[in-house]
Amino acid sequence: MELDYYEILEITQSADKDTIKKAYRKMALKYHPDRNQGDKEAEDKFKLVNEAYEVLSNDEKRAIYDRYGKDGLKGGGFGNTSGFGGFEDLGDIFSSFFGDGFGRSSRRKKTSDEKFASDLIVNLRLSFKEAIFGCKKNIDFVYKNSCKTCQGTGSKDGKLQTCPKCKGSGQVGISQGFITFAQTCPECKGSGESIREKCSDCKGKGYEEIKDQVEISIPEGVDSGMNLRVNSKGNISKNGSRGDLYVKIIVDEDRTFIRDENDIYIEYPVFFTQAILGQSVKVPTIRGEAVLNLPKGAKDGQRFVLEKEGVKDVHSSYIGNQIVQISIKFPNSLNDEQKELLEKLSESFGIKDGMHQEQKGFFEKIADWFKS
Repeated sequence: MELDYYEILEITQSADKDTIKKAYRKMALKYHPDRNQGDKEAEDKFKLVNEAYEVLSNDEKRAIYDRYGKDGLKGGGFGNTSGFGGFEDLGDIFSSFFGDGFGRSSRRKKTSDEKFASDLIVNLRLSFKEAIFGCKKNIDFVYKNSCKTCQGTGSKDGKLQTCPKCKGSGQVGISQGFITFAQTCPECKGSGESIREKCSDCKGKGYEEIKDQVEISIPEGVDSGMNLRVNSKGNISKNGSRGDLYVKIIVDEDRTFIRDENDIYIEYPVFFTQAILGQSVKVPTIRGEAVLNLPKGAKDGQRFVLEKEGVKDVHSSYIGNQIVQISIKFPNSLNDEQKELLEKLSESFGIKDGMHQEQKGFFEKIADWFKS
């Protein structure tokens, strides 16, 4: 059974246009051929993502699809769609994502005669503490440098011929059901040109791979999904210009604290006597500890806000809060003295013969129910 378009984009049927567009960009970035070369499964998913967006981003097509499904589109003049929904190159997707909070990206797109994109992406995993308080990290990465022997062509004589597979267009058409997709040519990688004889130095790749390392400062308050840009640390193109290095942040979860943007959540155990009496308790925070003043008769699951005990916003001086949800705990066992004290306390509240006064009143209210 094939997935419907909403499932493909991982959205609900009530999603608005902005949600659809954001979902498309996320999925297209994940499965784009430039990032998954040679991965047939990613290639198929990329086609489905574009097919779904092609329909759901169009009000007329979406209305027909919602009512009649894919079969309805066949009869509505929509059987010959093509393209990638406006993103011909991975750079178009990057321009919508990178630079978020760290300046706009000035990404240089891959030209038709380049073997690779100028910008480079690496993942950086941080601990929970490192992301919250910032740190310095040394990042090892490998960048591409155009082969000087063949001027980045990959050809022994530096000359290229028209690609026989795509006839120089850089794209090939693939039909899937009633939709035809334009896909980057697998032979020439979209350049429209091919090699007669490979360069002996780069083995036809057109570039060499060089190991490098850079130290970067991670600002306080970063979170998963954010990207840091390191200027002029990307790949080097044929003309000598160098792209940028993008560092994608991945943050590990913590066993105690839960983060929601700039707020921190924690479930904290409170003994039942502390809750009843409304005592003050010490609560751990990401910076140490704070005092929480419980009200008398605090309830299990009740939440309390500790202001400015959360995460510093990465874009400003704002500091989030810590939300403490209490979990009332009772003793697992009692010694004789404790049992005697609790029995006296119970009697002091008017509990006698296994029943409190309010419970007696409840039985009186439903006395007629037992008589019927």
